[in-house]
Amino acid sequence: MSQAPGVAGSPYAAELAAAKKAVALAARLCQRVQRGILQSDIQSKADKTPVTVADYGSQVLVCLVLKKELPSHSFSIVAEEDSKDLREDGAQEILEHITTLVNETIVNDGSYNMSLSKEDVLAAIDGGKSEGGPSGRHWILDPIDGTKGFIRGDQYAVALGLLDEGKVVLGVLGCPNLPLKSTNKNNSSFSGDQIGSLFFATIGCGAQVEALEGSEPQKISVCSINNPVDASFFESFEASHSKRDLTSSIAEKLGVQAPPVRMDSQAKYGALARGDGDIFLRIPHKSYIETVWDHAAGSIVVTEAGGMVKDASGNDLDFSKGRYLDRDRGIIATNKHLMPLVLKAVQEAMKEEQ
Repeated sequence: MSQAPGVAGSPYAAELAAAKKAVALAARLCQRVQRGILQSDIQSKADKTPVTVADYGSQVLVCLVLKKELPSHSFSIVAEEDSKDLREDGAQEILEHITTLVNETIVNDGSYNMSLSKEDVLAAIDGGKSEGGPSGRHWILDPIDGTKGFIRGDQYAVALGLLDEGKVVLGVLGCPNLPLKSTNKNNSSFSGDQIGSLFFATIGCGAQVEALEGSEPQKISVCSINNPVDASFFESFEASHSKRDLTSSIAEKLGVQAPPVRMDSQAKYGALARGDGDIFLRIPHKSYIETVWDHAAGSIVVTEAGGMVKDASGNDLDFSKGRYLDRDRGIIATNKHLMPLVLKAVQEAMKEEQ
């Protein structure tokens, strides 16, 4: 893949190249599975969230590529899946399916001459057992962010971030179903109807997007509007992920006219970073605790595109506390002009709700 301008001199250039390669390869496996989702590909997790063969396969490929491309680095990854369910007696068939898919993806790609056994696959999945935290370097992975969107044939993302001493320093979002061309006419030099976007950002180097299959990267930036009346906002497709009555009350306070754009996964962060929309609101139910992998990659893509990502109290998101985000309820992403106005509306609406 082409080297992004302004990134060659970055202290994270090697990590970014490896992360882009890992995400693109994992996305290829996901695309193949999404094209032919079979009933047997859906397995129930303890919390009954549908998880797919692709979820595990994606995690295996990301761990594998990062280890191959960065052999001298000590490896730590905080990821969503572990192999417990796959080690149970009834899971042999699904494990075989994952192993076959991973090996076929590696062969089709041609970068590595290797074949994984079922044990290799289980070991790779368990590479993701790190707890993260404030010291050292840790990759943060959501192998398929937006599983419900994935199952519906809609938006999802392979989301990979790098934490260094408690700060997110790099993020890559593979969005296989997101058109490469921005809906914001001022912000896209891509033409045609190519589908599949790869967003990436390194701290201090800006944010970029290229075709998932590879193309010249293009610098992206958030919208520049300062009047919320002209704004459109993103929210989760799934009603259970965010309190819609609260978001509509916030939109009303801001005078937002446009109906919300509902989209699964961190693809919203990518779309916001290139100006497809102006505000992203996620106000979950009180008991919900956000995981770091749901926001790490997306948040740096937005901040490096000139945006801001805050919790409902106006604090930056804190990724240094392990597998869960330490933050005040609610996540808001928008540009610097709109953030104070959105925060004020969010705080008022939440006070009224109480």
